[in-house]
Amino acid sequence: MELNRNHYFMAGVVLLLLGIQLRMVDSYVLNEESTRLLNSRSEPLSATNIRPIFQAVTAPSRKVIKPPESLGWALMSIGSVLILHALAMKGPGGDH
Repeated sequence: MELNRNHYFMAGVVLLLLGIQLRMVDSYVLNEESTRLLNSRSEPLSATNIRPIFQAVTAPSRKVIKPPESLGWALMSIGSVLILHALAMKGPGGDH
């Protein structure tokens, strides 16, 4: 499948809006289920972190993700370039 003008434009809009969102929000707080999933994926299973069956399991604290400031700027820049590139391309019917 070949990417046309509409694909580039839509990808640019999505990246631009995602970059704006990352610039406006300082941090994201995950819910308990997402935190548990992230912890289970990041910690390898070993004998030290296996809990006994009857031990009280406390709810994990919510993980806070703080994306770097430069990530928002980078996504906005890439999105802007893709939008401008799409506008410079020929349209689907060959018109400009």
